Amino acid sequence: MIALSVVIVSWNVRELLQRCLESIQVYEIQRATEQPGSPNSGSPMSGLQVEIIVVDNGSTDGSVQMVRQNFPDVCLIANEENRGFPAANNQGIDVADGRYILLLNPDTEVLDDALATMVAFADAHPDTAIVGPQLVNPDGTVQSSRRRLPTLLTAVFESTWLEPWAPRRLLDHYRILDRPDDAIQDVDWVTGAAMLARREAVEEVGLLDEGFFMYSEELDWCRRFREAGWRVVYLPTAQIVHHVGKSSEQVVAARHIHFQTSKVRYFRKYHGAAIANGLRWFLLASYLWQIALEGTKWLLGHKRSLRAQRIAAYRRVLESRLRQGKVRQ
Repeated sequence: MIALSVVIVSWNVRELLQRCLESIQVYEIQRATEQPGSPNSGSPMSGLQVEIIVVDNGSTDGSVQMVRQNFPDVCLIANEENRGFPAANNQGIDVADGRYILLLNPDTEVLDDALATMVAFADAHPDTAIVGPQLVNPDGTVQSSRRRLPTLLTAVFESTWLEPWAPRRLLDHYRILDRPDDAIQDVDWVTGAAMLARREAVEEVGLLDEGFFMYSEELDWCRRFREAGWRVVYLPTAQIVHHVGKSSEQVVAARHIHFQTSKVRYFRKYHGAAIANGLRWFLLASYLWQIALEGTKWLLGHKRSLRAQRIAAYRRVLESRLRQGKVRQ
């Protein structure tokens, strides 16, 4: 069994996917060229075996052809349609051979020896199921990627029109901004752009919940690990660049629907139908309010093209009723 399987689920981000694969390939070249007795020969990077699995979710931008041509050693699974983030990751996990499995977004770039640092930490802490690296923006600033479990109040404010008016302490607490971001720490969950999972823990707890199409699946997974007695750890000594949402920003309405539907599904799963239904109706009412607000601005002649686009997106959210089901991309 090799040390690490990297599973990358991609949808229509060919250039970013290529950069992501190149960042891992550079890492592999560095590892392969290390010689015994060299300054780096004793580093965790030495001797780390890595396999890469790309699961393409029905891309139409030439991603599949690019991987086949430029990265022939990559294991490629080409889906005919977008199966969703958890289902596609599960496909990759099913064929992975590593002791650890790194779920990695295609809009990321691995820095330095981040892969080996995560594996070395997990090896040294066998009670840890998930290791989340520190995500950084392209300019080097730190992204918020560690979280506490959401409360109903968090759900009301997060990613809704009310977020700018949220009590600062509420979202700071949720995003763990009240603790230093350069310290190794146990957390409730880490965001799914990059998360290293221990195979034994996955075999115990199970795969990602495919009832989520995208969003909240990593929250659910980490919660299941913690409830089974495993640790989830934020590891800032490993850094990965994250370009943020380059797939989902191509389909704004679907992004809103998937994010809020997954939020409702999570609360139904852990807090019951009554709370989930109340949250769903609140979210639908908030989109109705936004349509009214955007419509007023359109009538006043303010950036009419932008207002029309937003109204169309929010109408699709209302039409979905934020219920589970296939969403047109």
